[in-house]
Amino acid sequence: MQDGEQRGPGPGGEPCCGSAATPAQDGERVEGGPGGAPSAARVAIFTDETGWHTRRVRQALARRGFEGRCVDLADCRFDTAASPHGLVIPGFGRSLPRAALVRGIAGGSLEQITKRLGILHALRELGVPVYNDARAIERSVDKAMTSFLLHRAGVPTPPTWALEDEAQARRILMREAAAGHSLVLKPMFGSQGKGLQRVGAVDGGFVPLPPLSTVGGLAYLQRFVPQPESPTAPGFDWRVLVVGGRACAAMKRVSAHWIRNVARGARCVPCVLDPGLAALAEAAAEALGMDYAGVDLLPDCANPYGAQVIEVNGVAAWRGLQRVTGFDIAQALVDDLLARRLGVAVDGALAQVCHF
Repeated sequence: MQDGEQRGPGPGGEPCCGSAATPAQDGERVEGGPGGAPSAARVAIFTDETGWHTRRVRQALARRGFEGRCVDLADCRFDTAASPHGLVIPGFGRSLPRAALVRGIAGGSLEQITKRLGILHALRELGVPVYNDARAIERSVDKAMTSFLLHRAGVPTPPTWALEDEAQARRILMREAAAGHSLVLKPMFGSQGKGLQRVGAVDGGFVPLPPLSTVGGLAYLQRFVPQPESPTAPGFDWRVLVVGGRACAAMKRVSAHWIRNVARGARCVPCVLDPGLAALAEAAAEALGMDYAGVDLLPDCANPYGAQVIEVNGVAAWRGLQRVTGFDIAQALVDDLLARRLGVAVDGALAQVCHF
């Protein structure tokens, strides 16, 4: 579940997504040209849950004359006997969506995830703009690949290791601890701060690495970035939203705990999006090839840039950020999709709502 998302109907008991109320049957006649051409004004919102975020996206699409239909990628299929293009997207009959916006992909087996991402890859091959596309999502979900691409692009990010050799992982931990560093052990695939552990030199003691068999057989280790904090001045990190290559909004996530996710109780505090912070976030999104991204950064006075990028989220929630932001984030996302990816002229385009 994404930060702030809730399952179920929207206000008044009506389902918040049209497909939940009136799903199209396979083969139903819908808008679109012959041979499964894209539906003229229908956009697929791929999500495994409906709620606040999907409702906001559908409303933003409706303001621009488009219909958003929520679809679970688990319900989509490859079917070369059903249509010329070889896909079945529930709610679109034999046609394809005009575009697709990815809000969530349910967990599952390797085979299930491969098929779901395969649907996104196939849509791209068929010329349907996917926002963010499968390649970008794969890069951001895989924390090791994220770290590699940030490092390769010269974006400041903490030293990181990802390995399956437990003995080697323990040697790395001992070496880092001897230098006074603690490391953050993270699940390779995870979100909302779940499963994070500090190991190595922690609070004057030594915390050993748990058996890799208990963490999926893989050690993804990132050097912990300390910061000054006290009971009266708790620590913070930044979440910066990048849309269409431009940093548009930022907030501080403030918490006395070192894991500062909104889902873990961190407070959302408005902050100025200064040029340096914006530049780092934009560089991170570009390194991963993202249409939009939620970029997490930690302050680091020892770094020449004043901050380090710790994660890049390709299916970022924005409910907390919306509370401290003066423009409609869903509208900014939709306008960028329509203007930059579909070439649709929109009033009040992204350039007019971004702060920077």
